[in-house]
Amino acid sequence: MEDWLDPVFDAAGMGAADRWAIEDQGVPSLELMEAAGRALADVTAELAVPGPVRVVCGKGNNGGDGLVAARHLVSSGFDVDVILLWPSDELSPDSTANFERLEGIEVLEGEGALSQLEGSGAVIDAVLGTGFSGEPREPVLSAIEAINGSGAPVIACDVPSGADASTGEAVTSVRADATVTFHGVKAGHLVNPAKGLCGEVHVVPIGIPPGAPEGDAAGLISDRVFEVLPRRGASSTKFTSGRVSVVGGSKGLTGAVCLAAEAATRAGAGYATVAVPASLETIFEIKMTEVMSLGVGGAGPALDAASEAAILDHCQRAAAVVLGSGVGKSEGMPDLMASLAGSIPVPLVIDADGLSALAGRAAELEARTAPTLLTPHEGEAARLLGIDSEEVAAHRLDTAVRLARSSGAVVVLKGDDSIVTDGERIAVNDMPAPGLATAGTGDVLAGICGAFLGHGLDPFTAACAAVRIHTLAGSLAAEWLGSAEAMIASDVVESLPAALSSAAAHGGDGRVG
Repeated sequence: MEDWLDPVFDAAGMGAADRWAIEDQGVPSLELMEAAGRALADVTAELAVPGPVRVVCGKGNNGGDGLVAARHLVSSGFDVDVILLWPSDELSPDSTANFERLEGIEVLEGEGALSQLEGSGAVIDAVLGTGFSGEPREPVLSAIEAINGSGAPVIACDVPSGADASTGEAVTSVRADATVTFHGVKAGHLVNPAKGLCGEVHVVPIGIPPGAPEGDAAGLISDRVFEVLPRRGASSTKFTSGRVSVVGGSKGLTGAVCLAAEAATRAGAGYATVAVPASLETIFEIKMTEVMSLGVGGAGPALDAASEAAILDHCQRAAAVVLGSGVGKSEGMPDLMASLAGSIPVPLVIDADGLSALAGRAAELEARTAPTLLTPHEGEAARLLGIDSEEVAAHRLDTAVRLARSSGAVVVLKGDDSIVTDGERIAVNDMPAPGLATAGTGDVLAGICGAFLGHGLDPFTAACAAVRIHTLAGSLAAEWLGSAEAMIASDVVESLPAALSSAAAHGGDGRVG
């Protein structure tokens, strides 16, 4: 794993770390459970409102963590009830040991006890742990419904029950106000829909010694990725800094090309050019001072087959190409985009309408010999794979990997949990920037990706760095505007210099030229 990625666990990886601590290092499993339960109690104590704390426990070790938390909360003066969904004689061995240590706590068993959750000061969800996958069944379904309907602050132990810690998938799940997880972050805390069910995630140590197996399910993009960004040196020229060409534009959609080209230059490209419909070239000449334009094709409002030869000639001299920004959905566009994608001989970013034009044709991209980077949102990913967008939303991690493997490309599945994958390596961005949920910011990201590819970065690294810089620029734009809601895409472009300055402060010391 790249050293600028922080390890992310799945269920198997977390299990391996636990076993290493217990079996190889001799750490008693009850000590790990004690530390986990104590941390769970501490967070619960901070969030609880007046009323008794109810701890809903499953029969596995997740339930044991809840039993430890109950004991610590009682010792801190809280009124606590424990609800066991299964009979006490079905508890795991470590959970049984902690059940026998309970004193001064009322224990209720069975689904009927769930009616007691109303009026709670807090509810601890200690039902299902990181090993769960699929769709919950009774009595867990009833417990999830009761916990969600309690009206009390909900604190999940390790992961909200019903959510898959390895994939982020969740059919029916607890909605937590906070999640207390142990030793390391899990993929399900970072990837939607489970991410949106976790509330604030607290990652706490429980005594697993240094040197434990690290999570390798995915990597969390850290600011250390900024160290790979190239910087201009004394001998740099506009040519060594990379030329980015943006191919796109159509009547009513000229802004997409402008945003991508301007973002590319702000992100460090030596210069940018655009290949646009000849009938609209004057618009681009007026709007963009630093970007050179080439008008191609006839008098029509969009690119067409007659423009293909000129576009290919234009792209021969580029260090990277951004294809598809604002090309529209005219009748011949799918075939033109597929032909261009197959023929452009340099690193290629395909975005926006270019992706939609390739609906159902992702596998054709595998024949490309130069690097390819796709930047779809959920709807575009669905069209590329010929599936429903609801399926993408429910299986974001799996969809991104499927698309990367079928296309031979690096994929950025955009969202507040943007996923970058080449089909094997997986990276997730956790930096929040709600202001990016506005039209045109995807074009900005495509331009940044083009700039970083043009610098010579490999597509996986370029995509991860671009996602991080893009998000940082969005955060800075919202900060100086004073409102994420007021932000527009050009504000992100204007904030790229500040974002790159911040990146330089984190040690980016590569050189171009």
